[in-house]
Amino acid sequence: MRRLLAAALALSLLACSGPPRYPPRSTPVPSAQVTATPTPRPVAFPRDDAPHDALTEWWYYTGHLQTQAGGRYGFELVFFQSVRGTGPVGYAAHYAITDVPRGRFAFDQRTSLGSQIGSTDGFDLHVAEWTMRGSNGHDAVAASMNGYAIDLKLDSEKPPALHDRIGLISFGPAGDSYYYSRTRLDASGTLTVDGKAIPVTGIAWFDHQWGNFFSAGGGWDWFAVQMDDRTELTGSVVRDDGGKPVLVYGTYVDASGRTTHLGPEEFAEEPLGSWTSPHTGATYPSGWRLRVPAPELDLELRPVLSDQELDTRPTTGVAYWEGAVDVVGTARGRPLHGQGYVELTGYAAGAR
Repeated sequence: MRRLLAAALALSLLACSGPPRYPPRSTPVPSAQVTATPTPRPVAFPRDDAPHDALTEWWYYTGHLQTQAGGRYGFELVFFQSVRGTGPVGYAAHYAITDVPRGRFAFDQRTSLGSQIGSTDGFDLHVAEWTMRGSNGHDAVAASMNGYAIDLKLDSEKPPALHDRIGLISFGPAGDSYYYSRTRLDASGTLTVDGKAIPVTGIAWFDHQWGNFFSAGGGWDWFAVQMDDRTELTGSVVRDDGGKPVLVYGTYVDASGRTTHLGPEEFAEEPLGSWTSPHTGATYPSGWRLRVPAPELDLELRPVLSDQELDTRPTTGVAYWEGAVDVVGTARGRPLHGQGYVELTGYAAGAR
């Protein structure tokens, strides 16, 4: 499996080698030695929505949009921030649309330099002409590429979910990461397809992660599921360079917004098939079964399109798969449905 390029690439090399390169929702390097996070301070809002003076940080949206005519679209928009000593603060961004009616997937990428740290009451970020801003779960995003543009308002329906109970994930010697999610955002606005603006509504998911940790390793599988009973589930399976899981964790959010931390014995992932990219030659899992003993979840996830691969080597050094999925299954034996997003990194070894 491919070792993901570390987001820790020194930005002092940037002037000579081109734009900053970041991995998607990056995995920690188990062998990297970084300064340990001091005694953690409680995560607070809107202060911790804002950018931090930390080695690695990202703001990550995925979601599902629907037109009045019933057309379905998925979207991803992520901004990465990297701070390296006295070098310039660097940003990279990825934007993708899953066009279900036409069976198409499109993506683009951007980079920029210059610190946007300083706010204490939320974030107001831009990477080239793409923007995202938010505070206390009231957010707005806008991005465009050839054929597709979004301009969305996003409002959280639940409190933020702090992962591992207090919003801090330990990667051991690789460092620690603060991490929370807003797992159910009401989305509304416009999706422009080939120059035609279309009103859309839908549901979105937001991840925010930051800390003094380096980002690389053997890759990971990340899942975010929003179910029709107004519950949500996320889980991560992080692998070493040999493909062995070294960190498994997740969070279940009930209909009222209460969270339950899931340890390695409480979240199980089983691939159900595979897909080989015609673009990079990488082979990814495709279709998954997720099981959680409490609250007795047994879910099957199927991609809405097989090809939802992003080749972001110009900005990240990697290709990865991130896409919309349909969800069917049971909770305590009762049938349920839902939607989700899955991200797969580390599979594109020797990509063409």
